[in-house]
Amino acid sequence: MSEPRYVVAIDGGSQSTKVLVVDETGTIHASAQRRLRPTESPSPGHVVHPDDDLWDSIVEACREALGRFEGDRRHIVGVGLCTIRFCRALLDAAGALVEPVLSWMDERVSRPHEQDERVRYVTTSSGYLTHRLTGERRDSVGNQQGMWPVDQKRWRWSDDPVAYERTGMRAEQLFDLVLPGELLGQVTSDAAAATGLPVGLAVYATANDKAVEALGSGLRDEGTALLSLGTYVAAMTVGRDANATDDRYWTNFAAEPGRYLYESDGIRRGMWTVSWWRDLLDGGQGITDDELNVEASSIAPGSDGLFAVLDWLAPGGAAHRRGALLGFDGRQGRFHVHRAILEGIALTMRGHVDAMEAALGHRFESVIVSGGGSRADLMMRILAAVFERPVRRNRLTDAAGMGAAISAFVGAGVHASWSESVAATVHGADSFAPEPEWVLAYRPVRESYALLPRHLDPLFLEWQAIAERASDAR
Repeated sequence: MSEPRYVVAIDGGSQSTKVLVVDETGTIHASAQRRLRPTESPSPGHVVHPDDDLWDSIVEACREALGRFEGDRRHIVGVGLCTIRFCRALLDAAGALVEPVLSWMDERVSRPHEQDERVRYVTTSSGYLTHRLTGERRDSVGNQQGMWPVDQKRWRWSDDPVAYERTGMRAEQLFDLVLPGELLGQVTSDAAAATGLPVGLAVYATANDKAVEALGSGLRDEGTALLSLGTYVAAMTVGRDANATDDRYWTNFAAEPGRYLYESDGIRRGMWTVSWWRDLLDGGQGITDDELNVEASSIAPGSDGLFAVLDWLAPGGAAHRRGALLGFDGRQGRFHVHRAILEGIALTMRGHVDAMEAALGHRFESVIVSGGGSRADLMMRILAAVFERPVRRNRLTDAAGMGAAISAFVGAGVHASWSESVAATVHGADSFAPEPEWVLAYRPVRESYALLPRHLDPLFLEWQAIAERASDAR
């Protein structure tokens, strides 16, 4: 029997960094997780990851995961690096941060870069972390989402000078691009000393975190949608047209070269809101998501008339919107609020998926659910009833981690193709069929929920105007 081969999968998310040591069958042999520190807002509209938090979390999680690994480190063949998309790192000539990494929530990442004499290089979170791991100035083309001069059709930097003018970036400020599955570099001695990774270990490119999550979820056909239940909640399906566009979805790089993802509108603080409510309730008592779900399961669909509008962070293009809890009449308690937030996620995303289906001209027959939210049976039951079709989840909830592992296995030649690697490592867990009584109960709830924006938008716009007048008066 041949010796097992392993990869280290780094999954840098919005709330935490996870590191897995995975073998070629998708079995996890060690893992660790480090929560990121809360983002900071040093000035209005600016949101950053404090100090060098993204790198520090990788260092700590790698050391812990490798410390738990009981296999032979000589059989680790590579690292797959996946990090948060839409971030921006501003580096000096030595490759050090000029200021903390700009979060995807920072308004500057959606605007052209403003030149600063201190800034020699402009890159993504994955470009910066690649530099820390390997010393190379390389990045994955699959993570160039947002305000970057990238040619999405040809998977390379643009040749059009207008693209650089639009983004405010100069070609010499950008890192070299490689395709997902290609080599970024080797772990340096300094990075090895910090992380515990072997010196010289190959580091392979993945793509943006949502694309890698889709890969690690096994999303492969146009008749299936993936619902990603993370800090940012979105739905995706696969496609091959780089120029596909519609105001009801947008086109994103996939984790496999030559493929694309069509992505719906989303919820910018989706599962974050679930955690926010749990933490408010906790009060040092250690209340868990499982306890909340058990109690909320006994509440009827619709949460006795309570609605949660999930704009805790306003969507792009509608800065006036706010989160809201509506419909209190004395019957509801803390578990109603928890269930209403879960229902709000399902109802909002059903609307976004309906819009994407209408634009694409076909219906998704099934839905894969990934992310931490998929662990809860209650969430899965609500989704099946609201979407009125089967929903299924995989054995591993960290799909982005498995997607990073798949990319490294392909890069290292352990698996001959992307399809072979997905088939070898992604394993289904269980499926939830729509419960007829819940389906019937949620239909009028969905109709009522769809009316809320037309009534709340005028109110929130007026509140915004009042706040602006008050600010001007000061």
